[in-house]
Amino acid sequence: MMRRAQPWLGTLVDISVDGDAQAVSAAFAAIALVHRLMSFHDAASDISRLNRAAAGELLAVHPHTWQVLQLAAQIAELSQGWFNIACAPKLVDWRCLPQPDDADMPSYQPALAVYRCEHQHQVRKLAAGWVDVGGIAKGYAVDLAVATLQRAGVAAGCVNAGGDLRCFGERAWPVAVRDPLQPRRSGAQLELRNEALATSAAYFSARSHEGRPISALVDGRNGEPLVTAASASVRAPRCATADALTKVVLASGDARHAALATLQASAFII
Repeated sequence: MMRRAQPWLGTLVDISVDGDAQAVSAAFAAIALVHRLMSFHDAASDISRLNRAAAGELLAVHPHTWQVLQLAAQIAELSQGWFNIACAPKLVDWRCLPQPDDADMPSYQPALAVYRCEHQHQVRKLAAGWVDVGGIAKGYAVDLAVATLQRAGVAAGCVNAGGDLRCFGERAWPVAVRDPLQPRRSGAQLELRNEALATSAAYFSARSHEGRPISALVDGRNGEPLVTAASASVRAPRCATADALTKVVLASGDARHAALATLQASAFII
């Protein structure tokens, strides 16, 4: 078993495989590509270009960026707005994200469609607004790394990006989920086999801002911070799907939300 870790996507990405170093290096390169394409911080990323675009402008983006934006729009629709990547102005206001240079912050309007994915990996900016794909891109990077490892002939492995993880192969992988009230302790233990798991909670990002409690998690329907003491975990075939759906479950408090069944996922709340 080979195990390597590198810092990407604002967390430590850990890859464990029955394979060689070249395959692992290729998997990290795939994760690095997602980091460059979808960073809110990097002015050259596709996401920053979309945020700077004027209403009505049509942009060509990388196929990976297009896939993430398309999936985000699908889950926003399935969840009836609980998941909403156009929450970036709120996160900037709370100083969870940096304000882009020389940019006036747009107002946050929960029901406003900021973009639409067109054909041939093009995206049309529909209205003034900023998006942040931090709540789904990490899971997509995990999926891309897994696909890279499988193409290289790796028989079994696990890619873990700060608790958003996906396992493949015949091996069963033990996983411990933190207790949200005591994050250094385990609140649940399970095994994964050929599936993904993601967990969202406010225990590491919750703090006070201008006299009110906030976190890096946002209720997509109204822009309010999620500061619940609970955590939401989702199992799904794809990590990107699990990653996004954790926000739906945490915000709604519904571990049986209809979006889960549609995307072949299940959830539990601690």
